[in-house]
Amino acid sequence: MPREHVIIECTEARKEGKPVSRYMTTRNKKLQIEKVEKMKYNRFLRRHTLHREIKDK
Repeated sequence: MPREHVIIECTEARKEGKPVSRYMTTRNKKLQIEKVEKMKYNRFLRRHTLHREIKDK
C-alpha cells in the first residue's frame, strides 16, 4: 500500500513552554517523499499553528 500513517507535532508549543499537540494523518509515500507540514489547531495555544511530521509508522 502506498499510503502510510504519520504523526505530526506542533512546532511552536515547545518554544512557548506549553504542551505540544499531535495529530495522526496519512500520506502517499510514492508521490510525497518530503515530510508532511500542515496548519492545524493547537488547543493549548488556542490558535492554528504549523505541525510537522515527527515519525513514520
